[in-house]
Amino acid sequence: MEHAQERAARSGAETPTNGPVAGPESAGTALELLVHGVGGTTPQDMLDDPRTVRITGDDTAAVFRRAEDVDAEDRPDDYRGKPVPEAYVWCNLTSGNSARALWLLLLPFMVVNLAHWMRPTAHDRDRTVRLYGLLVRLAGLTLTVLLVAAACEVALDLAAWQCAGKRACAKQHSWLGFLSPVVSDDGWWSRPGRRLALAALVPAALTGLLWYLSRRTWSAYESQQPMSRQAEPDEESGPTSLGRPGFWYGRRLVARLRAAHTAAGLLTVAAAVGSAAARFDRRPGGPALLDTLGWLLEAAIVAGAVVVVWVVCRRGRSENRLDQELDEHLVRRLPLAALVLLVLALVYAAWDRPGWHSEGRLPGDPTFGAIAFLQGLLVIVLAVVAHVLHRTDPDPRAAMRGLGGPAVAMLACALGGVMSGGVSQRVADWLDGTGTSIAGPPVLLTWQASVIPPLLVLLLLLCGWLAWRAWQLRRTELGRVELDYAGEPQDTARTRRIASTRAMATLTDRAPLVAAVTSTATLLLGAGALVGALTTEKTPSAAADRAYAFVHGAAETAQALGSWLIGVGFILFVTWGRRAYKDASARRTIGILWDVGTFWPRAAHPFAPPCYAERAVPDLTWRMATWTRAEDGRRLVISGHSQGSVLAAAAAWQLTPADRKRVALLTYGSPLERLYGRWFPAHFGPAALASLHAEVDCWRNLYRVTDPIGGPVRLPGDCGPAVDHEALKDPLAYGRTLEHPLPAPILGHGDYQADPAFAEERERLLARLRPGVPGQRAEGVVEG
Repeated sequence: MEHAQERAARSGAETPTNGPVAGPESAGTALELLVHGVGGTTPQDMLDDPRTVRITGDDTAAVFRRAEDVDAEDRPDDYRGKPVPEAYVWCNLTSGNSARALWLLLLPFMVVNLAHWMRPTAHDRDRTVRLYGLLVRLAGLTLTVLLVAAACEVALDLAAWQCAGKRACAKQHSWLGFLSPVVSDDGWWSRPGRRLALAALVPAALTGLLWYLSRRTWSAYESQQPMSRQAEPDEESGPTSLGRPGFWYGRRLVARLRAAHTAAGLLTVAAAVGSAAARFDRRPGGPALLDTLGWLLEAAIVAGAVVVVWVVCRRGRSENRLDQELDEHLVRRLPLAALVLLVLALVYAAWDRPGWHSEGRLPGDPTFGAIAFLQGLLVIVLAVVAHVLHRTDPDPRAAMRGLGGPAVAMLACALGGVMSGGVSQRVADWLDGTGTSIAGPPVLLTWQASVIPPLLVLLLLLCGWLAWRAWQLRRTELGRVELDYAGEPQDTARTRRIASTRAMATLTDRAPLVAAVTSTATLLLGAGALVGALTTEKTPSAAADRAYAFVHGAAETAQALGSWLIGVGFILFVTWGRRAYKDASARRTIGILWDVGTFWPRAAHPFAPPCYAERAVPDLTWRMATWTRAEDGRRLVISGHSQGSVLAAAAAWQLTPADRKRVALLTYGSPLERLYGRWFPAHFGPAALASLHAEVDCWRNLYRVTDPIGGPVRLPGDCGPAVDHEALKDPLAYGRTLEHPLPAPILGHGDYQADPAFAEERERLLARLRPGVPGQRAEGVVEG
C-alpha cells in the first residue's frame, strides 16, 4: 500500500495533463472511462472507493483512479479479466463559488448563442448556412447595444438628466445633490453636459466589465488547444461538424467578436452623451464651432458603427482546421478607437454651454424603437432562412420543423427587452418617489413592461393545457403499469405514483410547443408594444378618443403590474441562481438547461457564459487517443451519464477513424436524441448519430420511461436495435420482495447503475475489449 501511495503522489505531480499515466501498458489492458452528468459528483462516488488519486488534470477538471489502480500498468496480469476504471470529473467547469450565479444575468447572450447552433440540417447550402450564422451574430450585436443603451437610460437619462435636474427628486436622493443645480448652487458638476459625462462612466464601466469577464474566461477555456490533426476528406461535408479539428477552438472568432461588441458598447455610450449635447448646439443661434464639432463627432461614431458591423459580418467560425491565428491589430485597435471616441464625446459634452437646462427626457425613444424593429426584422428573416434550410433536408424529429433557432433568437431578444425595460421602469419608480418629479423612461420601455402580464396569462393557460394532457396520459399509463407489473398485488397509490412519474417525464417532449407559443406571442406582443409607443408619442392624451383612453388606461395598469413583476422576478432570478451553485438539488433542477446552453462554443455572442466543452472535449479526446495509441490493439469503453454522454460522443467524433474503432460507448439517461437531436439537428441529427454508431466499436444506450431527460437514440435502419436497450423497468420492484424488502424507489434520471441491466451491458462491452473476443452485435434486444 505504501508503494501504491508513493506512486500516486509521484503520478499526480509528474504526469502531464495531456497524456496517459507513465509506464508500459501491455496489450489487452482495458480502460473504462466514466463521465458524470449534470449536477456533478465526486470521484469517490464514481469509482465506488473512498481512496482516489488524481492522475492527470488540475483542480478544474481531472481524471481520477482508485489508489490501488494507480500502478495498473505495472501489473498487467492483474487486469486481464477486468478493466482499469477511471473517472473524469468536470463539474467545476460549470459550478464553483456562488459568484458564478451572476452569469445568469448574461442569459440573453447565452440564449442567442444557442440559436446559432440550432440551424436545420442542410447539404450543399453553404451560402445559406453562412447567412444563417450572420443573422444570428447581428441579433447578438443588437443585444449588446440594447443592454448598454438600457444602462445609459438608467445612469444618464433617469439619474443624471431627469432626477438631478429636478429639485424634488434631487433633494430626496442626497447622493445626487452635487449634480443638481438647484441643490449645489450651480456647482461645476451641475451643468447638464458635465452631469452626463460623469454618469457615462457607469455604462462604460459595464462594457469594460463584460470585456474583462469575456477575456478572462476566454483565456481559461478557448485557449485550451485540442489535439492537432488533419481533417479527413469526409469530415468537411460529413453528417456533423463536431468532428472537425477546429470545432472546439474558437479563439480567433471570440476575440474578434469581443473587440467588436466592446467597441459597440463604447460607441453606444458615446452616442448617448454626444447626441444630447449636439441637439442643443443645433438650436438656432447656437455656436457654429460646437455645431461643427457635433457633426464631426456623430459622423465618426457612425463610421465606427459601420466598422463594427463589418467586423461582425466579415468572418464566421473556422472549423476545418485548427486556426491558431489572432487578429491582434483588430482586437486591440477597434476597442481603443471606440474608447478614444468616447473620451472625445465626454469632453465635447462637458464644454460649458450657458442656457442649457435639463428638461423632459433624453432622445432615447428612437434608439429603443429602432433596436426593437431591427430585432423583429432579423428574427423574421432568420425564420425564412431556417425554413429554406429545413426544406432542403427535412427532419421529421427536428423541433418546430427547423424553426427552433429563430424561436430561441426571439426569446433572447425578448429577455433583453424585458430586462432593459424592467430595470429602467423599476429605477424610475425608485427615483420618482413623488410620482410627478420626473418624466420616466422612454415610452417603448414602459410599453414593453406592459407586455409581461398578458404573456404570463398565456403561459399559465399553456401550463394548464399541459397539465390536462399529462393527466390524460396518466390515465393511460395506469393500465400500462398494471401490465408491466402483472401478477403483483395491486396498490392503487403505488400505481398512480408510477403512472404520474411517467406522465410528467413526457413534458420534456412538449418543449417545442412551449417555445413556439411563447416566441410567437412575444413577437406579436412586441410589435403591439412598438405600435403602442408610436401611437402614444403621436397622439396627445388630451386629444385621444375613448378608444385610446381605454387602451392607454389598460396599458398603464399592465405597465405598473409588469414593472413590479420584473422587479420581483429579477430578485428571484438572482436568488435562485445563487442557490443553484450552493445547493446540489437546486442545481440539478436547472442544470440541464444551463449545461445545454454553455455546452456550445461562443459563436454568436462573446459575452455569453464560457463554453465548458472547449475544455472537457479536448480533455477526453487526449485521454482516449493517448490510451488507444499506446500499443497496437488497445481499446477502451467510455461510459457517460446524461450530459456526460454528450461529452463522450463529442470526444469520440474528435478521434481519428482508427482510434474511434477501438472505443466502445455506453450511454444512459442520455439526451443525445431527445434534446440535442431535436434542437440541434445539424450536429446531432439522425445521420450524425448513425455515423457515430457505425464508426465506434460498439454503442449501447439505456433509458427509462420515467426519465424526463434521457431517452432512446432512435437510430434508423438496422443499427437501431443494436444501440437502444429496451426501456428499463422503474421501479425495479412493484412491492416488497426478497431482493427488495423495502419499497424500491422510482429512480427516474438517476442511479442507472442500480439496475441489473446496467451491469450486464457494461460486462458485454468490456468483453468486446478483451483479446480474442470477436466483435458481435448484441442479440435479443429490441428497439426502444
